[in-house]
Amino acid sequence: MAKALLGYLNHDAAQASALASENRRLRARISDLETVVVRLAEENDHLAAQIAASDLVTAEHEMQPA
Repeated sequence: MAKALLGYLNHDAAQASALASENRRLRARISDLETVVVRLAEENDHLAAQIAASDLVTAEHEMQPA
C-alpha cells in the first residue's frame, strides 16, 4: 500500500554513486567559475580606475591656457 501511495523507487547504488560524482564535479566547476568572476571583477575595477585617472589627466591638460 505504501508503494502505491509514494510510488516505486528503484534504489541503485551505482546510480547514486554517479550522481554523487556528478554533484562533486559540478560544485568544483561552480567554484572555478566563481574564482573567474572575482578575478574579472578585480580586473574591471583596475581598468575603470585607469580610465578615470586618464580622464582626469586629459581634463587637466585641456584646462591649461594655450
